[in-house]
Amino acid sequence: MENAIELRELTKTYGARRGLSGLTLDVRVGEVFGFLGPNGAGKSTTIRLLLDLIRPTSGSAVVLGLDPRADGLRLRSRVGYLAGDFVCDVRQNVRGYLRFLAALRGGVPQERIDGLADRLGLDQGTRIKKLSKGNRQKLGLVQAFMHTPELLVLDEPTSGLDPLVQQTFLDLVTEAAVNGQTVFMSSHIVSEVEAVADRVGIIRDGLLVALDTVAALRAGAVRDIEVTFAHPVTADAFAGVDGRLHLDADGTTLTGQITGSPDALVKALAVHTVTGLRATEPALEELFHSYYEGAEAAPRTTTGQPA
Repeated sequence: MENAIELRELTKTYGARRGLSGLTLDVRVGEVFGFLGPNGAGKSTTIRLLLDLIRPTSGSAVVLGLDPRADGLRLRSRVGYLAGDFVCDVRQNVRGYLRFLAALRGGVPQERIDGLADRLGLDQGTRIKKLSKGNRQKLGLVQAFMHTPELLVLDEPTSGLDPLVQQTFLDLVTEAAVNGQTVFMSSHIVSEVEAVADRVGIIRDGLLVALDTVAALRAGAVRDIEVTFAHPVTADAFAGVDGRLHLDADGTTLTGQITGSPDALVKALAVHTVTGLRATEPALEELFHSYYEGAEAAPRTTTGQPA
C-alpha cells in the first residue's frame, strides 16, 4: 500500500453551502501531512468524511486501503483520531476513562498510557469534569496515540495547549513518523505544521489551493533582500534576477524582493565587493497568508500549475 489516504473529487455540500469542492489528494504511508486552512475552510469536513462520520455528496475516499463506509469498523481500529471538538464522559476520572478506551481497543499496555500521560503532564487521578481545556486536550492526545495506530488523524491537535506541551506533541508526531506511522494533521497554526510536516496542503473555501513540500513552497516564495557594496554598481548587473530590485542614488545599496531561488542573485553579486548582505528566509506563515489575500482558489503546486 503506497498511500494511506486517497481522495478523488471528494465533495460535501450543506444545502446551498459547499463545505468541500472536488478534493483530490493522496497522503503517502509514513508521511506527516499538514492540512492548513483557517476555521471554516473545510479541514474538519475532510476529516469527518475520511472516518465516515459524515457522508460525501459525491466523490470517493479510500483510507488504509479500505472504504470508510463499508469497512468502518475495521478502519477505525487502525486509526487514532482526535476531533477538533473533543468531548468525553466527564463523570469518570482520567485513568478510568483511558482504561475503558484501551479495553475497547483490545488492550493497551498501562505503561504506554502512563508514559504518554507523564510526558504531557496529565494527572490521571483527576476527574474529567475538573480538567481545564488544555488538560482535556492532553487527554484527547493520549487516547489518540496510545494504541500506536497506523494512521493518526488529528484535527487542531494543539488547541488550548501551552507552548511546552505543544513541543512535546511535536516530538510525539516526529516519533510516530520514525515508527512508520502516517500522520494527517489539520491546523490553522502554521508554525507547528512547518516544524514536522513532510508535505503541506493549503485549503481555501473548500478548495485545495497549494500542495507541496515545505521546502518547495519556500523555494517559490518571495525574499526581502538588502545588499551593500564597497563601490557603486549599476542596475544592469542584476537584470537576470527575478523580482523587484532597486539601487539607491549612490549605487552602493541594493534593496527589494527576489522570487524563487536566490542562485541568480548570488552569481550577480559574486563579481562585486559586498560589504553587507541580509536576506529573509520566507516563513510558511507568509506563504499561507498569500493564498488568502487575493489568490484564486484553484489547486496548484508552487509552480502555479494545476496540482
